[in-house]
Amino acid sequence: MSNTRIKPTTIVISALGGQGGGVLTNWLVNMAEQNDYFAQSTSVPGVAQRTGATIYYLEMFPKSEVKDLTVPPVMALMPMAGDVDLVVAAELMEAGRAVQRQFVTPLKTTLIASTHRVFSIAEKMVLGDGTGDSDTVLKAAHQAAKTFVAFDMESLAAEMSCVISSIMFGAIAGSKKLPFSREKFEDAIRAEGKMVEANLRGFNAGYQAAETPYVPEQASDTDVPFGKIEGTANTPAAQALIDRINGLPDPAREFAYAGATKLLDYQDLDYAEAYIAELEAFAATDKAPFDLTHELARYLALWMAFDDTIKVADIKTRSERVKKYRQEVRAGKDQIVHMVEFMHPRLEEIVGTMPVGMARFVLKSPFLTRFFEKFTGPRLSDTTKVSSFLMLYFMASLRFMRRKTLRYAEEHAEIKSWLDRVRTTVATDYDLAVEIVRCQRLIKGYGETHERGLGNFKTIMAALDNGSVTPAKVSELRTAALEDEDGKAFKKALAA
Repeated sequence: MSNTRIKPTTIVISALGGQGGGVLTNWLVNMAEQNDYFAQSTSVPGVAQRTGATIYYLEMFPKSEVKDLTVPPVMALMPMAGDVDLVVAAELMEAGRAVQRQFVTPLKTTLIASTHRVFSIAEKMVLGDGTGDSDTVLKAAHQAAKTFVAFDMESLAAEMSCVISSIMFGAIAGSKKLPFSREKFEDAIRAEGKMVEANLRGFNAGYQAAETPYVPEQASDTDVPFGKIEGTANTPAAQALIDRINGLPDPAREFAYAGATKLLDYQDLDYAEAYIAELEAFAATDKAPFDLTHELARYLALWMAFDDTIKVADIKTRSERVKKYRQEVRAGKDQIVHMVEFMHPRLEEIVGTMPVGMARFVLKSPFLTRFFEKFTGPRLSDTTKVSSFLMLYFMASLRFMRRKTLRYAEEHAEIKSWLDRVRTTVATDYDLAVEIVRCQRLIKGYGETHERGLGNFKTIMAALDNGSVTPAKVSELRTAALEDEDGKAFKKALAA
């Protein structure tokens, strides 16, 4: 760099597949070159979708600072820790990765990040809640950067009907970090000649958003009680149910209201009333701070709304889901979107939807078992087609007979056994009873996932029967069961 007197401007862009990181890089390079700058860019792609983003690295240098233009400055191909002027992350955890790799420093770096999340494969693989803590990343990014600009670029792009790369380009201009006027940025978009109107609209939105500095949210020191449920229900029976929820202890009321709403949507008012009746029975013998009733309000509702074929079909045929999917792919009003569902029905799901007597008769008959096994296995179903949609719609319409199905009988037998165990335990060990309630968290999903979770749940319940198990040990076993799909951590915890 002996041919120059100053250092180049260094930029790191971290973008996922489909977010236009390459387009953004080209805009920056072209803008720099049109304004008498040397510009160089390199990229290192991630190995797969959301295991790693593509990292684009740019260096810009003004030609006016070069002593001999016949000898251009030597520019680096990769960013160096502690020597990056501008970092742009198109997703929050990518901002966290940039901080972790020390591309962001408090004396030098402007960090521009989107606050939305695209969950990584590692996060999705965890059986429990494997998602990263967004608040922790935001706090770390705010502390690590000299200037921190953060807002939800994904939702803004959807609102503006544009691609996220134009939002990022506008945010870069709005940060005032680069020595180019707003007009120069806009000229780069026009010069490319593609989707000019939409890109300029997104650019303007990103520019305005970047003008507002990021301000961390202040955590509240006190918990705000849920309070009474206000308003009037549609029917006297529904109003009576709301009055009963208001009679529950305050710590349980919020979950109880959400649970009753969920079960009303899942089945009917009678089902929601049965749920509230169980909570009232436990609340009558509970005491402040009502941890047992609070946890039971949450987990009992989740178990009672178990995922059977009727529920799955209902979810897949709801208009809200179609609208959401069309918004995600940004389909126009006149565009046809094909929704192809991946299904893997097993004999257990088919038989579980039958009335108890019929289901047991089928299971005892080798001929009938072989017949229904023809309808099992992986398959794709285009629910845009009338025939496929009507099949799911018919399955969803079987809600009226859910209480008579084998799956309902099996689930409610397990629920009764669980509640009886909680009642027996709470008399001698309150904390252990609370941990038993929380073990319902293991039971989730559909098909093999549900089977595996229920198996882990039963194993922990068996451990309670076989010896003295402390509340801490139950919590440890539950955490281990949610750690990996293979159950290695769970087996290790059991052995210990």
